[in-house]
Amino acid sequence: MAGYKRGDVIDERYEVQGTLGEGAQGAVYDATDLMLGSRVAIKCLHADVASEPGFKTRFLREARSMGALTGTSAAQVFGFGKTDGGGMFIVMEHVEGIDLERYLRDIEAQGRHIELPRLRELIGPIVSTLEAAHAQGIIHRDLKPGNIMVLESVGRGPVRLLDFGLAKDLKADPLTMEGVIAGSPSYIAPEAWRGKPDMLDHRIDVYSLGAILFRALAGAPPFDSRRPLFEFILAVTQGDRPSLRALRPDLPARIDAWVGRALSVQPSLRFQSVRDLWQGFLVSVE
Repeated sequence: MAGYKRGDVIDERYEVQGTLGEGAQGAVYDATDLMLGSRVAIKCLHADVASEPGFKTRFLREARSMGALTGTSAAQVFGFGKTDGGGMFIVMEHVEGIDLERYLRDIEAQGRHIELPRLRELIGPIVSTLEAAHAQGIIHRDLKPGNIMVLESVGRGPVRLLDFGLAKDLKADPLTMEGVIAGSPSYIAPEAWRGKPDMLDHRIDVYSLGAILFRALAGAPPFDSRRPLFEFILAVTQGDRPSLRALRPDLPARIDAWVGRALSVQPSLRFQSVRDLWQGFLVSVE
């Protein structure tokens, strides 16, 4: 389905300046709010996709999840609506910067690792945002470095947490069908590979955040998703937890105990909140 082009106006208010990204289900546009003169990003869901009840509900859930987190480091939502062609759109904050994955790679290309004070500065606000989300029964479900934007301007903090498109509302009916695995392989919790979405809770985000911190310090995720899928899933769900200190001998020995708990196969043995995981991490790297 054809999308919008430069100069098109969405909802008689938002003038498209360009495309920020696109996929089979829709696109994200760089736009100008003609009423306020401000720059915004507009995420559009194609009409044929929006006509499917599951996609429509998930898109609305994404908007509501982000709206519920106003004042945190989640990207701010300004509006939600339907296009003349039957599609749906979310108007949100336009963020300028690079995602955390690229940010880390740029540092590593110089033969360095991210400095711990800088890592604290970037991840601290994400912890607070997830804590607020979990308190409202919202699970992100797709935490990864690519969904954390490191901003050029730090007026409202140095980072934004993006893409609540897979968010799960613990107070609503599940949208993901049994047997479907949602998320990014390197950061999916062991229990999520069982394909039982109704059994998942906020501790999958705890695991994913632990995997992000591991990747930031080690230069790679804890498990290599480039290996054959069966081997990869077996390693994640049954294998030994990797040693971070083997990759970073400069870190305190206690960091591996943190890794074992942060990435535990059993959710009950894992840190039970993102705050506990974060505090445990800070103590482990002192």
